[in-house]
Amino acid sequence: MPAEARAPHFVQSFERGLAVIRAFDADHPELTLSDVARSCELTRAAARRFLLTLVDLGYVHTDGRMFRLTPRVLELGYSYLSSFTLPEIAEPHLEQLVAQIRESSSLCVLDGDDIVYVARVPTRRIMTATITVGTRFPAHVTSVGRVILAHLPDEEVDARLARADLRPLTSRTIASAGALRAELRRVRRQGYAIVDQELEEGLRSVAVPVRDRDGEVVAAVNVPVHAARNSVESVRRDLLPPLLATVARIEADLRVTGLTGPARGASRDTGTHR
Repeated sequence: MPAEARAPHFVQSFERGLAVIRAFDADHPELTLSDVARSCELTRAAARRFLLTLVDLGYVHTDGRMFRLTPRVLELGYSYLSSFTLPEIAEPHLEQLVAQIRESSSLCVLDGDDIVYVARVPTRRIMTATITVGTRFPAHVTSVGRVILAHLPDEEVDARLARADLRPLTSRTIASAGALRAELRRVRRQGYAIVDQELEEGLRSVAVPVRDRDGEVVAAVNVPVHAARNSVESVRRDLLPPLLATVARIEADLRVTGLTGPARGASRDTGTHR
């Protein structure tokens, strides 16, 4: 930042200290005092003071000549990363997916017997169902709900199906507890769910579960499409691979942030029931 653009509160020494930390990267994991001074445009004396201060604080290690960052430097970013909610972590990845496939995508969590949309990146294509963050649907009749239900203990699934309203929403809706149990077992084996016009005529959807760093399923990401434009085979062939790749990136971020358990920031008792 040019000196003339700096506000009165600007602490130049703090800026220089951060510059010293940023001098280390994948291509330069170890640096000499001269390397740091040159990279940060500091005098050797100033670079030495910053480096030795970072050594005293435990962020830099030195053997007397070479300097390198220690794992403790991760603490500087962890507070920021750990403050993220699951929707905030997922949204950039959903945006990338939507730009790639030109179809909408959403992140959903289980809330009671419903799934709730907690993040959504739409396209301009109009679907009959109006879906926004906070929208709820019965979990058993949606692709996102099924991939989450499929990873619950059998006794919990039985209890949920026993109290669920299994009346069909379309002529294709699976409307018996036995058939749903069989479908959930299949979903668990294959690692994804495709729901073909069971929630709404003309609407197909594919979903993949999202796992936290402990391997627990905490959410699901889906891609809904018009049945007239996309066969089940094309959904599996063209949309499932980029969806799986997107979820893998979300899960990688979850491992970094340490977010576990039910999705934080999930909407509760909002939206409309269907």
